Amino acid sequence: MSGKEGSDPVLPPYRSGAIEDPRLPLNPYSDDQQPWPGLAEKMDPQPDHGEESYKGHDRLKGKRALITGGDSGIGRAAAIAYAREGADVAINYHPDEESDAQTVVKLIEAEGRRAVALPADIRDEQAARKVIDDAVKGLGGLEVLVLNAGRQQAQKSIADITSDAFDATIKTNIYAPFWMAQQALPYLKKGASIIVTSSINAFSPSPDMLDYAMTKGAGKVFAQGLAKQLAPKGIRVNAVAPGPFWTALQVSGGQPREDLPEFGADSPLGRAGQPVEIAPIYVLLASDEASYITGEVYGATGGSGTG
Repeated sequence: MSGKEGSDPVLPPYRSGAIEDPRLPLNPYSDDQQPWPGLAEKMDPQPDHGEESYKGHDRLKGKRALITGGDSGIGRAAAIAYAREGADVAINYHPDEESDAQTVVKLIEAEGRRAVALPADIRDEQAARKVIDDAVKGLGGLEVLVLNAGRQQAQKSIADITSDAFDATIKTNIYAPFWMAQQALPYLKKGASIIVTSSINAFSPSPDMLDYAMTKGAGKVFAQGLAKQLAPKGIRVNAVAPGPFWTALQVSGGQPREDLPEFGADSPLGRAGQPVEIAPIYVLLASDEASYITGEVYGATGGSGTG
């Protein structure tokens, strides 16, 4: 993506070349919306998940990872980065996201890594637990579990959040990570890593994301508490707290339509992040380089902070 009109393209992190200015690129976002759960391939402009820009350095060589919500957004960026760092990768995604998922599978396989596609609606307990079992079977084991799948539907008032919508958000963002971590535990050995995607909303909740913010606060505490439980087993648990990132989550009900064109402009850096820009955090937390990092929350908020 390019920066200001008439300028040369500005290179995002992990693309070969220097970064000229972290405030760029600025993007005019379309206010086009999609039905939930949304597809990256239909977004305008296209997000940069690292398809061309992420360069790996074998930091995850020999590891096997499962990423929920791995078809698009932050999950896709993590999947691409993991494959380029030497990991075999399984991705879970909603069945309606099959076309995005197949793109990710091809990107993983292009790196010579094993790819396992696991469509499932993880709001169902048995489906969520089966994803873990199928990932272990398909990969031959599991060292990294990224609990990233999330549901975000903006509503101006608590009065507008139906019980069904509230239940769907709670099931996706709280129940599913709990079920999947519980199911994965017998498979995880010393040195394994669990990574939970929380949000800046866990620290500074947006008024139109009340139920989502509640769940992301729970995810932060889940990671911190589980880290203490699993430290004696040699298993690390951390959370990542993204700020505004340009993903399919935003255009499928995650943001009010009128806010989409200026999405992320209120951050100190003046723009939304591209998914590739948060992938290095997921790589670090999955890697052996992070052997003394557990119970932490890593923010990537464009300057808004997590305090």
